[in-house]
Amino acid sequence: MTRTIPDVRTVAMAVTDGMLHFELSLAHEVFGGDPVGGADPWYAFAVCGSAAVRVGRFRLEPDHGLDRLAHADTVIVPGWADVDEDPPADLVDAVRAAHEAGARVVSLCTGAFVLAAAGLLDGMRATTHWAHTEALAARHPRVRVDPDVLYVDNGSVLTSAGKAAAMDLCLHLVRLDHGSSVANALARRLVVPPHRDGGQAQFVTTPVPAPGNHPLSALFPWVMERLDQPLTVEDLARRARMSSRHLGRHFRAVTGTTPLQWLLTQRIRRAQELLETTGDSVESIAAATGMGTATTLRRHFNRTVGVPPDTYRRTFRSRPSAALLP
Repeated sequence: MTRTIPDVRTVAMAVTDGMLHFELSLAHEVFGGDPVGGADPWYAFAVCGSAAVRVGRFRLEPDHGLDRLAHADTVIVPGWADVDEDPPADLVDAVRAAHEAGARVVSLCTGAFVLAAAGLLDGMRATTHWAHTEALAARHPRVRVDPDVLYVDNGSVLTSAGKAAAMDLCLHLVRLDHGSSVANALARRLVVPPHRDGGQAQFVTTPVPAPGNHPLSALFPWVMERLDQPLTVEDLARRARMSSRHLGRHFRAVTGTTPLQWLLTQRIRRAQELLETTGDSVESIAAATGMGTATTLRRHFNRTVGVPPDTYRRTFRSRPSAALLP
């Protein structure tokens, strides 16, 4: 369905105590800044809250009350700092009322918890910061949480992953409202890529579980030293001195996944490290991570991370700072 948006697009940012200042400042920079790329008019931007709020170490004075959200074309809900705490009822009610009035409602990072509390994500695909996707899914089982994307656009309700992904979604909104050339001009002004490939899997860390009093505590470091070898579940079970079935049960209890999936994740993570820190060829990295061939590595890497190894390397390869170059 095509959404009709007035020439002057009003963007209202909902604020309350306990929000994250990074996402809040980012939204203000995008929608409250000067026009770019010949876009005229730009956005009419307002900060809405029930009273003065504390955002990290900053104090913020809203322009309007939360009731103003219902008069906006787009409502932005920045990150919610304490996801274990229920968001304020007046904020939840105001966001719900804005959506019912026809506003496009957008959450940045953990702001998705506010949208979920308002019932706006029920039956919908949504995302949030990868570290909190499980909590969002557990608390709101009617939400189809996708941990592997940078943002999700459901038309009138949009959600982003964490931190920098909030910028990806804001640029997506500008692209929808003003076109690609304006969004690209804004990205150049902000010195950020106008569009990033892949998803959150590029940024999720996959550490080995910490040593503990469990049957696999000695197995994990042994495996990590042998990622270049063609290990099988039987090899792991033999090393752990248990049957493959018992190994699978312990793996599920400790890591939440199967031995093969855990092993593949460690191989992919090692490949990421090598792509970031070395100039080794994809073929060499495939051998060093036990993938065998470059074709196998590319297939698993693209499916897991969302981009090919070469694209990942161009994005994340460590370089000397330009300020340090002669």
